[in-house]
Amino acid sequence: MWFIRDGCGIACAVVTWMLVFYADFVVLLVMLVPSRDYVYSVINGTLFNTLAFLALASHFRAMLTDPGAVPKGNATKEFIESLQLKPGQVVYKCPKCCSIKPDRAHHCSVCKRCIRKMDHHCPWVNNCVGENNQKYFVLFTMYIALISLHALIMVGFHFLYCFEEDWTKCSSFSPPTTVILLILLCFEALLFLIFTSVMFGTQVHSICTDETGIEQLKKEERRWAKKTKWMNMKAVFGHPFSIAWLSPFATPDQGKADPYQYVV
Repeated sequence: MWFIRDGCGIACAVVTWMLVFYADFVVLLVMLVPSRDYVYSVINGTLFNTLAFLALASHFRAMLTDPGAVPKGNATKEFIESLQLKPGQVVYKCPKCCSIKPDRAHHCSVCKRCIRKMDHHCPWVNNCVGENNQKYFVLFTMYIALISLHALIMVGFHFLYCFEEDWTKCSSFSPPTTVILLILLCFEALLFLIFTSVMFGTQVHSICTDETGIEQLKKEERRWAKKTKWMNMKAVFGHPFSIAWLSPFATPDQGKADPYQYVV
């Protein structure tokens, strides 16, 4: 199992789960259970909990999936000789983890490993976002954005309902407690809707252009073949297009992986 023992990352991951559970608590016990409209409660409760489950499952997979770590300490004489270098060809060695770095790999100071196609290290999933777990990270940001939007809409409707009805009847909690819980959920949902929507957009753009966040930041020269946006999407989410693209339980079938491009 892949797991990064980083105190800050573990704390952020725990906070992420706690915030989702808090949102679920407010949605169910403050807004839906006291509602007199049974159909409204069942539909919205089922939808919200399904999206929340998919968000947490995506977070779990993004956190515990090896993002594409290069074997540590493979910069040995025997391994370099096995590459059968031709005159003029060179390989790059990472001085921090003693690995021969493939093309487009970068060293992460938190994971203490070189990661293939590393986009960035995200403390919220306590892991790097790289070649093998980018799909799960994209799904995590998408589902969090969706439940945040759904929660905001339900909070708005519930406030209207409470203003029209007696505040003591629109919730099983006291009116002051109800207002505080709804305001906190509204603030949380708005904050994460903005944050995850932006992150989702940048990730999709990065995938379509086949250029990681680090490569964009460092303005690295493009040395790899240019592919269509559709091919780049399939490289991350798997072949061919199906409902499995939206599932955090489906491991992307990316076909035969190319051998590490150690030689330049």
